[in-house]
Amino acid sequence: QVRLVESGGGLVQAGGSLRLSCAVSGRTFNSYAMGWFRQAPGKDREFVAAISGSGGRLFYADPVKGRFTVSRDNAKNSLYLQMNSLNPEDTAVYSCAARQTNYNPIATFVEGDEYDNWGQGTQVTVSS
Repeated sequence: QVRLVESGGGLVQAGGSLRLSCAVSGRTFNSYAMGWFRQAPGKDREFVAAISGSGGRLFYADPVKGRFTVSRDNAKNSLYLQMNSLNPEDTAVYSCAARQTNYNPIATFVEGDEYDNWGQGTQVTVSS
């Protein structure tokens, strides 16, 4: 088990940018595949982006492709989500998630049920 803590959310105008961070406890961060998910009010949780333990394999949901970039710094036990060209439809609580892969460098997961560690979430609000 690891502990995940998100930060970096806030209120931004449409067209603006935010960078979310997810700090992960423990000394085996690179053995975890990581993901970002979001949930808007009244909607189901939605996959946003995923990254393998090595950082070499990435996946994005179609609505964020070309605007969002997921990255990780294994030396700092940190996951990031750079969000550019934000629009009101991006308003949601964003959560990071971790899935143990036994150091598989390319494993990635896009379904929330495949992750077993979650952060508490950070609110992102985009005004029009």
